[in-house]
Amino acid sequence: MEYLSKEGYDKLVRELHELERIELPKVIEAIAEARDKGDLSENFEYHAAKRQQGRLLSKIRFKQRVLEYARVVNTDQLSADVVGLLTQIELTNLGNNTRMSYTIVNPHEANLREAKLSIKSPIAQALLGKKEGDVVKVKVPAGIQQFRIERIEMKG
Repeated sequence: MEYLSKEGYDKLVRELHELERIELPKVIEAIAEARDKGDLSENFEYHAAKRQQGRLLSKIRFKQRVLEYARVVNTDQLSADVVGLLTQIELTNLGNNTRMSYTIVNPHEANLREAKLSIKSPIAQALLGKKEGDVVKVKVPAGIQQFRIERIEMKG
């Protein structure tokens, strides 16, 4: 089961639609054009287009599988008292006294540029179930860091 936000689910549906309706027909057309050029055994364009088709079909199957098992999380039923999926948290790194804000999301939605932290990341795993004011020690590649949870609110 894959739990996604409504936004994440819609994005996956859009990506799948684009792959199936726009990208795949382009690749099929490229294969047909390359095939028309003659001998396939030495036709680089044909083999490149076939490899691209394979990668594209793999992406399509992966997204179809994710969507097949996806469930959109109803944020009305989630608690904003503890850190969990789709909670937005504000943390203070006690080592350097910097504040940061993240939303805990499904790994398929994770994007650090958008401050979306995968629920499977070490930091999120350490924070799950914790409350405002709790201090959490997290083992990260740089060593052990301590974070204080300043604020928790439900995203969405």
